[in-house]
Amino acid sequence: MLRNLFGARTPAAGTKNMNVSELKQRLDAGERFYLLDVRSAEEYSGDGRIAGAHLLPLPMLAMRQSELPRDIPIVCVCRSGNRSGVAAEQLARQGFSEVINLTGGMIAWARAGLPMKRG
Repeated sequence: MLRNLFGARTPAAGTKNMNVSELKQRLDAGERFYLLDVRSAEEYSGDGRIAGAHLLPLPMLAMRQSELPRDIPIVCVCRSGNRSGVAAEQLARQGFSEVINLTGGMIAWARAGLPMKRG
């Protein structure tokens, strides 16, 4: 329980973790991912996002998961990596085969000085 509260989560079966530098390298290399941002609309537009990310707030994920692709890996993104970890676990339980949690989330992305879209 304390691990979940403080971010030291172990990925569930069917999920993986990736750090921001690895994601950036893989995106730059042309790998295809579906970037799923599970933050609120306010966070997504106001705090910045990774170019190409698709907004689907975590509370709506279960109702709209049919909109997500099953043929490419899904990278779940949030502010710190906690909500995205929950999202990754939910998707893995629903049969999505390759789901990845971005550890550190947008906080780590910004701290690394990586580019963000705003607005």
